[in-house]
Amino acid sequence: MPHTVKIISIDPVTHNVNRYRVEKPKGFTFTPGQATDLSINQPKWKDKKNPFTFTCLNSDPYLEFTIKSYRDSKEGVTEHLRKLKPGDEFIISDAWGAIEYKGTGYFIAGGAGITPFIAILRQLHKDGKIAGNKLFFSNKTTLDIILADELKQILGDNAIFTTTDDKDKPGDHRRIDTDFLKSEVDDFKKHFYVCGPDPMVKEISEILEKLGAKADSVVFEK
Repeated sequence: MPHTVKIISIDPVTHNVNRYRVEKPKGFTFTPGQATDLSINQPKWKDKKNPFTFTCLNSDPYLEFTIKSYRDSKEGVTEHLRKLKPGDEFIISDAWGAIEYKGTGYFIAGGAGITPFIAILRQLHKDGKIAGNKLFFSNKTTLDIILADELKQILGDNAIFTTTDDKDKPGDHRRIDTDFLKSEVDDFKKHFYVCGPDPMVKEISEILEKLGAKADSVVFEK
């Protein structure tokens, strides 16, 4: 069932990522990690639906999306989102399954692939259940890291950021590959939650299988 919701606020998160908060329809619920089909309620855009995950908590009085804009994106939807203002409207579907938290483990994200994990990690933190979880978050540069301060606050030393294009600056510049996982993972029997660009998800999923992670422990954004 489609819902038309008004944008309450738009705030920058990084140089190319914005946080959109919108009205929450009465009775609307979702599970952290779930997504919705979203389109912009304007004649040219209303039929161009894209999946976006909720980054707020279900208990929040609004719905929130943290969206990266791509200048060369298909149909230009994410770039057009940058031009919207409070008062403009989205059309959203009921929530549907994406990534579901199944127990403590390792969250592996590339770039905007962090977005399905934001609500999950926020909820675990709020419930006092974050212990035992670890985040590996890969980006090109430090400026690309979404919600770096909050993720460090939630996870402390269990949030490991790697920046592959910042090799001339201090920090961790490793790729998340076989050597990285061997050195950072203590228990390959735990759950693995993987989200990012398709080639990264495919590569990491294959590496995890070879290192002994059960296939059904590898969860990725479809």
